[in-house]
Amino acid sequence: MNGVMMRLSGFGLVAFFSMHMLLSSHAKAMEQADEVNVGPRALSLAFRRAAKEASPSVVTILSYGQNTDENAPPSNRNPESDDSESMEPEKLPGFERDNEELKTDEPDAEGVLPDEVEPVEPVPSPLQTDDGKSLQITGLGSGVIITSDGRVLTNHHVVAGAKKVIVQMPDQTEFEAYDIHGDVESDVATFRIRPIDPITPATLGDSDSLEIGDWVLAIGSPFKLEATVSAGIISAKNRAIARISRGRLLQTDAAINPGNSGGPLIDLDGEVVAISTAIATRNGGYQGIGFAIPINQAKWIADELAEHGRVRRAAIGIRLAELNKKVATKLNLPVGAGVVVYQVIEGSAAAKAGMKPLDVITKFAGERIARANDLQEIVERLPIGSTQDVTILRAGESMKLQVQLAPIEDPTDVPTKTTEEESDKDDTDGDELKKAAAASSAEERD
Repeated sequence: MNGVMMRLSGFGLVAFFSMHMLLSSHAKAMEQADEVNVGPRALSLAFRRAAKEASPSVVTILSYGQNTDENAPPSNRNPESDDSESMEPEKLPGFERDNEELKTDEPDAEGVLPDEVEPVEPVPSPLQTDDGKSLQITGLGSGVIITSDGRVLTNHHVVAGAKKVIVQMPDQTEFEAYDIHGDVESDVATFRIRPIDPITPATLGDSDSLEIGDWVLAIGSPFKLEATVSAGIISAKNRAIARISRGRLLQTDAAINPGNSGGPLIDLDGEVVAISTAIATRNGGYQGIGFAIPINQAKWIADELAEHGRVRRAAIGIRLAELNKKVATKLNLPVGAGVVVYQVIEGSAAAKAGMKPLDVITKFAGERIARANDLQEIVERLPIGSTQDVTILRAGESMKLQVQLAPIEDPTDVPTKTTEEESDKDDTDGDELKKAAAASSAEERD
């Protein structure tokens, strides 16, 4: 009997130690899982999942026959460098859109290929047209599929003036683009393809929610290396560059190189938050400063292009100046309280609404206005002909006006309505304020 009890006790000890080891292993596994969830591996997993989510909707774009006509606009030529000493993005020496000119394998004067232009893959062969003519490839870029019926979003300069545009899918199948429309002012373009099999479009995110420091991934085909992913952060917001006259851009340090143009910038959920468009560079390659069009802006433009073939922008006919410290002090207002009306175009929608120089716009259509580009972006997206409420400060007093929006092509093209004429006489202080506003004006027209 004692022998049986001892054997049972032995079995109990074995079971106890086995259970202890099992629990210890489980605890260790949970510890490792926690490390993965909160440590560097978590970021790696987030990158992996985001790239896997978005990559199937990213395409390579090959444009043929651009600028073969001498009278064609130079949409794909490298802009000249600006020798200005200013370090604003649009003034950086060598600033250029990232694939304005396809790099070829032509050697330099000494017969040596510089690193930044050496081809990593053979340049695609010329395209034969139906009539036997040969079209040379003149543009290389990227795009992202945004609808299940094959609508693609890319940059205007990638496809502008092309005789034919070929889209290469991730599985290497190719389709010809059709229904191509672009907007040079924003550098956004859209077109369609006719896919044989069902395709899953990218998920579009909310670029307005982005903050400086947020992680992003750039996906595209730099130097025709398709589905290349690079990581970085949002470095700055509301950037302006000389080559894009409408809208403000995001700045990122995610590597963007020739061929990335038109490709998506995605967040860690795999959602498209911007479209890569330009780089600031001294040698034609990546140097840590890239620019992308916020997706909220790009989507609106693409919808306008797809539906109307052009972008219908509204305007009210004023020029604006930022309410900086100098101007704010003279007007006895806090910095950033609104934007200063620097000039009102005669007969424009703003003039008919009763706006005057030195009015400070604080709200438009219910939206708070702090910067000139805030007002520009709000106004241009509203329906032309619609009447909107405007809150202004005039001589320190708050006033509400109503303005009927006109087309940007002619801000005076609004129905005539009777308005009470007010004196245009300005005193000396008013003249000084105008000069101060003029000095700070970015000469922006909404």
